[in-house]
Amino acid sequence: MGSTPDRTTTTFADLGVPARLVDVLAAQGIHSAFPIQVATLPDSLAGRDVLGRGRTGSGKTLAFALPLVTRTAAARRRPVAGRPRALVLLPTRELATQVQTAITPLADALGLSTMTIFGGVGQRPQVTALARGVDIVIACPGRLEDLMRQGHVRLDDVEITVIDEADHMADLGFLPAVRRILDATDRHGQRLLFSATLDNGVDVLVRRYLSNPVHHSVDDDASTEPDIDHHVLTVAPSDKAGVVTELASGLGRSVLFTRTKHSAKKLARDLTQSGVPAVDLHGNLSQAARDRNLDRFRSGDVRVLVATDVAARGIHVDDVALVVHVDPPSEHKAYTHRSGRTARAGASGTVVTLQTRAQRSEVAAMTRRAGISPSLASVAPGAEELLALTGPRAAHVPPSSAPAAPAKPATRSPRGPRGRGGQGRGAAQKDRPSRREDGRASSNGAQARRGGAREGTTTATRTMSVSEFSSRGRRAR
Repeated sequence: MGSTPDRTTTTFADLGVPARLVDVLAAQGIHSAFPIQVATLPDSLAGRDVLGRGRTGSGKTLAFALPLVTRTAAARRRPVAGRPRALVLLPTRELATQVQTAITPLADALGLSTMTIFGGVGQRPQVTALARGVDIVIACPGRLEDLMRQGHVRLDDVEITVIDEADHMADLGFLPAVRRILDATDRHGQRLLFSATLDNGVDVLVRRYLSNPVHHSVDDDASTEPDIDHHVLTVAPSDKAGVVTELASGLGRSVLFTRTKHSAKKLARDLTQSGVPAVDLHGNLSQAARDRNLDRFRSGDVRVLVATDVAARGIHVDDVALVVHVDPPSEHKAYTHRSGRTARAGASGTVVTLQTRAQRSEVAAMTRRAGISPSLASVAPGAEELLALTGPRAAHVPPSSAPAAPAKPATRSPRGPRGRGGQGRGAAQKDRPSRREDGRASSNGAQARRGGAREGTTTATRTMSVSEFSSRGRRAR
């Protein structure tokens, strides 16, 4: 197990990161490394296989992005058409897009090209970019396997492979696809695997595909414990809507989780009508609508996002002050992943779970399994406890004055600079196989996608320019 020095005294230059990349990070206001970065970078920059374990928001993206870019550039090879040199595998389109946002400035600084591959959008821009040759591919397994089967991409030249959120891949049933993809890469190449846990088959990946890996974990480091205040509030069913509105009315960003797509859509609409502008994120939205809604939340155009569990591990936005489990999650892992939307990158946050009296026993069992001891209270609209949780309330916005969603962009032809294909902005959903909204496999195993909500082979919700790249989003830590 590697050591984890205090990040306040460790710079990226100290860890061996090239000066040009240190300058890129400094320009983004990133000067000192987080514990997972301090622990893993010396080994990964030296070419070792690494298993990194850390909670969401612990800085895993830069922990693999920096060695990925550094070592790919050091090889001084030009990419061949359809044969990328480095690969990052992720479970959702959102994560792929956000990792692309983090990697691109680093890759640009060293003259490398990047692209994303995922479903829910047309494959032609991705095929075009691959044909031009690309250094680094950031992909979800479903669409990548489709392109491999069609002969548009081969992985023989991949020298560095990253598997991020491996436990989430396992939860969604993607490990068979991940294994097939890894089997197609150079077995002597470097592999970096990052995961919060090693259950559900992740340990099999480690044993089969990592060669003498160095293990690093920051889970037991007290300095990495997220600074979250947990609360469980008991409400009467008739009071719940009013309580939710008050919780959503603070000045900071908040994410509200519901169990169903219909509930998310209705709650976002009801909040907006009551003077609290909100957007929704769930599987029934088209890709373009998901992109717009998440962009509005990231930019601060609206402060409230209402989401199903599709967003629990896909929203990487700093400065989320409050997470509200409007509907209690069904199990403790979902609670942990939802709650991880706040207190990211060393910030503090608040998590509130609403329960009725009938739900008390199941919520108590869930919080015990999650390892938390929340504060308990019974509340109604106007309760002092609600104001204490939200702080000062924002002025209500009449529905007619609420910020309008931007117009859907016109379809553009797939043209642009080399290696920038398939870079859809924003929201992502689950990769193959077909999934219900709660992440469980559908009973018939169908590959159909509803409303562009699933990663995989689908009818494109919009044609995307290969030069499209989102500069939005905050730094990925």
